[in-house]
Amino acid sequence: MGWMEANDSDVVARARDGDTEAFRALVERHSRSLFHLAYRITGNENDAEDVVQETFLRAYRTLPRFESRASFGTWLYRIAANQAVDLIRSRQRHGESLDADAPAAWEGEAYTETIPDQQPSQDRLLFGAQVQRRMSAAMAQLTPNERAAFVMRHQEGFSIDDIGQALGLRENATKQSIFRAVQKLRRALSPAFGPARTGTTPTGTKS
Repeated sequence: MGWMEANDSDVVARARDGDTEAFRALVERHSRSLFHLAYRITGNENDAEDVVQETFLRAYRTLPRFESRASFGTWLYRIAANQAVDLIRSRQRHGESLDADAPAAWEGEAYTETIPDQQPSQDRLLFGAQVQRRMSAAMAQLTPNERAAFVMRHQEGFSIDDIGQALGLRENATKQSIFRAVQKLRRALSPAFGPARTGTTPTGTKS
């Protein structure tokens, strides 16, 4: 059976039986999405590559304990998010500052969509670059948990439960991390967009 046609559960089963080619297929299948997540959290390509490598090493070692009824992809994402947070904390303990000048890490397309279509294209580009810089600088000021929780919730679409499991947080702490991140980013972007007209609660409902 070709690995491209097989679903994750079949490939994982072969990998758990010691088939190294099966595990290599899983690496090829999930590497790009894991790198995307890790880069959004760390804001650094080299760090993201390290996170992906460590994620697969840990996954390989703990594969026998993986519960096949769960999603293998989600399980990998949880490991990667945890590794990314650990890496950020390690850098901070050693006095290393986070990269606030990595515009590709923090996508600003959702914000530039608020610019009217009739706005001159050059103005749209300048405005988008301004938002990107503010977003990058603001993300660099978030705590590791806030960064990871925001990325996983608002850029990757993870559930509160999955985020909590990845970061080792209870439900309320997970919601609070997301809420604080959103509030900090909103304040950082308000000079470009003006003050927000409504607030949001940790659960996402408007106040």
